[in-house]
Amino acid sequence: MNFDPHALLATITDAIGQLTGCCLPNPTLYINLRSFKVIKLLGEGGFSFVYLVQDVATGRLYALKKIRCPFGSEGVQDAMKEAEMYRTFQHENLIKVVDTCVVTDKDGSKIVYIFLPYYKRQNLQDAISANLLHHTHFSEPDMLRFFKGVCYGVRALHCHRLPNVPIRSRDEDDSASTTSGIEAWDSRESRTAGGMRRQGSSVSFTGLTENGTGLSDMSRSNSNHNGNNVNTGLGPVEDNDDDVVPFAHRDIKPGNVLIADDGQTPVLMDFGSMARARVKIQTRQQALFEQDVAAEKCSMPYRAPELFDVKTGTTLDEKVDIWSLGCMLYAMAYGTSPFETNQINQGGSIALAVLNGNVRFPTVDQDDRYSSEFRALIKAMLVVDPAMRLDIHQVIEQVDQLLDRPM
Repeated sequence: MNFDPHALLATITDAIGQLTGCCLPNPTLYINLRSFKVIKLLGEGGFSFVYLVQDVATGRLYALKKIRCPFGSEGVQDAMKEAEMYRTFQHENLIKVVDTCVVTDKDGSKIVYIFLPYYKRQNLQDAISANLLHHTHFSEPDMLRFFKGVCYGVRALHCHRLPNVPIRSRDEDDSASTTSGIEAWDSRESRTAGGMRRQGSSVSFTGLTENGTGLSDMSRSNSNHNGNNVNTGLGPVEDNDDDVVPFAHRDIKPGNVLIADDGQTPVLMDFGSMARARVKIQTRQQALFEQDVAAEKCSMPYRAPELFDVKTGTTLDEKVDIWSLGCMLYAMAYGTSPFETNQINQGGSIALAVLNGNVRFPTVDQDDRYSSEFRALIKAMLVVDPAMRLDIHQVIEQVDQLLDRPM
């Protein structure tokens, strides 16, 4: 791996621009023969930044994920894998990619741009934070209906089937490729988002604009738009029978769930951690590799115990997402993951709390407003042994049973 100080410096410059506000007002980017005005920074993490941009020609808004690749082609490949994950799954509860491209920056480093639909208001974490700030809460039925939508998106990942691609002639391929993705943008529908119902004021995005000038040295990526032959690079995979190939999101958390305009439809985002779900761990070296990948890509308070301590002779599977769903539902109800150290074990570690399956709920005298059946659902997802944990179908079934109860 080659260290590129120029690319690293550019990434640091982006971060400084966010913190200090020393950015040019509304800079313009030139990508895929179009001009985009940068309105503000929506978020950042690692070498990636997400901006709100507006197509100068159409006025349409997009969320533009900018991923700097300071370590050469390896970084570009990793970034493009995320784009392929967006293309692979088509479901109303999973975010859709609009387009992608790879750009050469002035210093010669590569930048991957991923265009995503813009969701106007906040993600679930913003709504949870607003509840804490305003001493409000979600009702149990509203919470369960919203959570069920997230589960539908997860079910699409866990039940993924390889597409049946017919053999095509060269003439058919040529005719099918006459329209580029960027030319088809205006004909695609992009969903907009709003806020889930709650008591209290709404939360808006905040952030600063990007510091930089237009980028014109652009090269289109040669990614596979059909989503076939996706190589996630996370080791050996054991597939289901027939053509079912489960995928695991591996980083389900409130910050990765956007909220649609109706206030009830969740949209799961950020596929950078996604991988084929079933991975046989055959050697200690492979176990440590998977553990390191999880530490890098899976948020600790929502990470399944089997990813903290990967054991040889086991198989990681899609039930890592069930654990994360349990943590997320708990956070929707009580404001934080059940495994935050300041709540569960003062002075202890999140990893230890997770491995012990330490889950506590507010006591009766603390006025827990949610039902015992609701708490039982969370407990059923937060079972340390994945073999005893619910699968996504069982989770949805139990949610339906709770929603069918008279309230």
